[in-house]
Amino acid sequence: MQGEMEDKCGIVGFHCKDESRNVASLVYYCLYALQHRGQESAGIATFNPNKGLNYYCGMGLITDVFKDYEIQNLEGNMAIGHVRYSTTGQSKLENSQPFVTDFDDGFIAMAHNGDIVNSGELRKELIAEGFEFKSDTDSEVICYMLKKEHYYNNKSIIDSIEAVSKKLVGSYALVILVNGELYAVRDPMGIKPLAIADRGDDFILASETVAFDVINAKFIRDIKPGEVVYFEDDEIKSHILEIANDCKLSHCMFEYVYFARPDSTIDNINVYQTRMNIGHKLYELYPIDADVIIPVPDSSIPAAIGYSRASGIDYGEGLIKNRYVGRTFIMPTQEERELAVRLKLNPIKEAIEGKKIVLIDDSIVRGTTSKKLIDLVKESNPSEIHFLVGCPPVISPCYYGVAMASKKELIAANYSVEEIKEQLDIDSLGYITIDALIEAIGMPKDNLCLGCINEEYPTELPDDIEAETYYKP
Repeated sequence: MQGEMEDKCGIVGFHCKDESRNVASLVYYCLYALQHRGQESAGIATFNPNKGLNYYCGMGLITDVFKDYEIQNLEGNMAIGHVRYSTTGQSKLENSQPFVTDFDDGFIAMAHNGDIVNSGELRKELIAEGFEFKSDTDSEVICYMLKKEHYYNNKSIIDSIEAVSKKLVGSYALVILVNGELYAVRDPMGIKPLAIADRGDDFILASETVAFDVINAKFIRDIKPGEVVYFEDDEIKSHILEIANDCKLSHCMFEYVYFARPDSTIDNINVYQTRMNIGHKLYELYPIDADVIIPVPDSSIPAAIGYSRASGIDYGEGLIKNRYVGRTFIMPTQEERELAVRLKLNPIKEAIEGKKIVLIDDSIVRGTTSKKLIDLVKESNPSEIHFLVGCPPVISPCYYGVAMASKKELIAANYSVEEIKEQLDIDSLGYITIDALIEAIGMPKDNLCLGCINEEYPTELPDDIEAETYYKP
């Protein structure tokens, strides 16, 4: 359900062969395409061979951050960019990315999508060794670990990444700019997406393929789980981390259900088609006699179309979304987040009144937003409301970069489906099953991370994981 959980960040990397060119504006457009992945802060770091590092970060949407800042000031043919939503670390300027620090008589700049489960333990070790932190993000932890391996242990960048990867537990897709050299790293389980494209003399790295589309770049391939990509003689070079041999794939299923834009393709699976498949599966599970199929816009639209086509029941836009309203998670109080549902969505009475409707949403997390949504729909007096959900019940938190809730806040962890139906006061409630979701995605179960819906996590979790500092709105 929109407003109840968010992903942590979108990242972009840019390598241009022509040292005289500036690529910051192209990074800006790529980040614009990834804005859905993070709306708290944005930043870009560039490298110019003659002038060195330039970077700028700020709070808010990318259009807000760069509204009064001339993008042309960020000179350089190498660049990385970031849009952020916090899961580890609070929402403040110090935690915005790219994170930049001195490195080997130069600098390192890094942008990170994911969450390091053991970052608290690693941070304590670094502090004991004399490192001083200026943020409370796990991204800074990774930066200092790389710095330690390279500078103090005299290792190459690749060997430093190799050493650090053996100590990290969790998810990470990274773009790293080190003294004008660009590296990209995907964690050995492939939890977070990362891909590469080319555009003439340029190579582009990004969290989703939509970033390539907006600048007319040609998709090359997904970065492999456990792969380090870098560039020599303007050619793509690859290094596979040793630890990748001991890890099983655990792609985040929520990328397909909710987070990624529907026009993205992740690990060779099209997100739009997956969501259409979810709609088909929902009809197979719940063949409801209804008058109209209505999505909760926007992420549920393909699933509603899929259900409509499978059932032959008309698809209708019964809820209109105000796209000029920021996401409800930025509202400081629960009351405001609930009121924001009315601001964001307005029902079309003529499309709902007197009709048996199937309302389709991508997920239910806390359930508070769903209750407000259902109450809003009821104001238009439908004769029946059947609520179908394109994600199985979320019964446990995510520790790999999805900010959703603690277990005590997860409605499906504390109530049965029948009890949730009664709380929502609707005619029926149906969740897609885990098996049906796996079939809709079209990826083997063993290759997916399903921890939040089956409590089978791909890594060991620290005993005090619930006590870790996870910023939750």
